[in-house]
Amino acid sequence: MTWMITVVRNQSLDHLRRHRLEPWREGIEAAADRQSDAPGPLDWASASEEAARLRHCLDQLEAVQRNCLLLAYCEGYTHEELAGRLRTPLGTVKSWIRRGLQRLKGCLDP
Repeated sequence: MTWMITVVRNQSLDHLRRHRLEPWREGIEAAADRQSDAPGPLDWASASEEAARLRHCLDQLEAVQRNCLLLAYCEGYTHEELAGRLRTPLGTVKSWIRRGLQRLKGCLDP
């Protein structure tokens, strides 16, 4: 099941990257502009216990790591796109994401 979810997620991100029409927008706050009143997947996930644990662990991260992870995994930005957006070397962005994922894993493991 995990493998299938990963394949579908990667294909979806590839599709979004190919068809991105909107130029870069500043901050994660731009995502709020696209939200509708109808409950979406995030609303359902927010109600779950796992989502609460994930939110708690995300709050433990440094702001720059948290923002990089959210932009990469929720918004679908590549490492290169993040480096350009943040005006930061690519290696630094990759390190932030890798360390953030390691800290998340450590926090989420029972």
